[in-house]
Amino acid sequence: MYEVTFSSENNKRWKQTEIVLNNRKNTDPDLLAKLFVQLTDDLAYAQTYFPNSKTTKYLNQLTILAHQRIYISKRKTFNKLIKFFKYDYPFLISKHYKKLLYATVIFLFSVIIGALSGANDENFLRIILGDEYVNQTIDNIEKGKPLDVYSKMKPFPMFLTITFNNIKVAFFAFSFGVFFSIGTGIVLFKNGIMLGAFQYFFHSKNLLLVSAMGIWMHGTIEIFSIVVAGMAGLVVGNSLLFPGTFSRKHSFQKGAMEGIKIVFGLIPFFFIAGFIESYLTRHSEIKLLSIVVIMISIFIIAYYFFIYPYILKRKLCYQKSI
Repeated sequence: MYEVTFSSENNKRWKQTEIVLNNRKNTDPDLLAKLFVQLTDDLAYAQTYFPNSKTTKYLNQLTILAHQRIYISKRKTFNKLIKFFKYDYPFLISKHYKKLLYATVIFLFSVIIGALSGANDENFLRIILGDEYVNQTIDNIEKGKPLDVYSKMKPFPMFLTITFNNIKVAFFAFSFGVFFSIGTGIVLFKNGIMLGAFQYFFHSKNLLLVSAMGIWMHGTIEIFSIVVAGMAGLVVGNSLLFPGTFSRKHSFQKGAMEGIKIVFGLIPFFFIAGFIESYLTRHSEIKLLSIVVIMISIFIIAYYFFIYPYILKRKLCYQKSI
């Protein structure tokens, strides 16, 4: 193909691409990627058949411009993500502390119910967790390795499985809020009963401290994150129950968007919990390791979800007063 033919066939598309690339407004990253691929293909062809032509120089300039736009777009997206976790998310959590309290009360109440049920019925744990899991745990206790269940699977596959499962539970706790918060309450109640019954089971075997040292290595962040996901579900449910001055539709849209943001913000914490459970909980017999991990987890939760939002609010109030 001659340069003139190549140029005439593609010139209109190149001009349109140039307009898009020179437009400094937000551009769809997928569109930028598509344009970049097309330009690199055209540039490769031009460099092969007419390397020193004006067309090749023009395409080279366009390709460089496209690359710069993609880089800027990625940088802006990353900056938005940093801003979300640094400012938006802590403010959003603090806005719904009352719902977090409700979710915590529901969960703790269900833990107590689970423990009392386990104390009054030896078969209760089997009903909740299944015979296979209970029998395996009993077998591990008899072998002197009560938490050996955490070392049966290779760390990385275990990490993926656990993290995905925790995110799924969080999504259920959030999404079931559409049933006027009742669905979220049921999810929290179910998980709380499982935890209460499980911990009482170890208590009945005189292994409560041993189990707590292992389970709460990952459970501190994991359980708290599930409760926060329950808070997100209550945000959605209450937006339907109590729309206030908004229409119910508008209130629901607002509540759903905030709930989605809350659950999205939990993903890094589920990754942390999954990593701890997969790689560290299997070494829970090292008491110092367990204590350090649990204390660090408590500090992360206390600081990021409670102390840090308070500091941000104080700074904001101070700036407004100046």
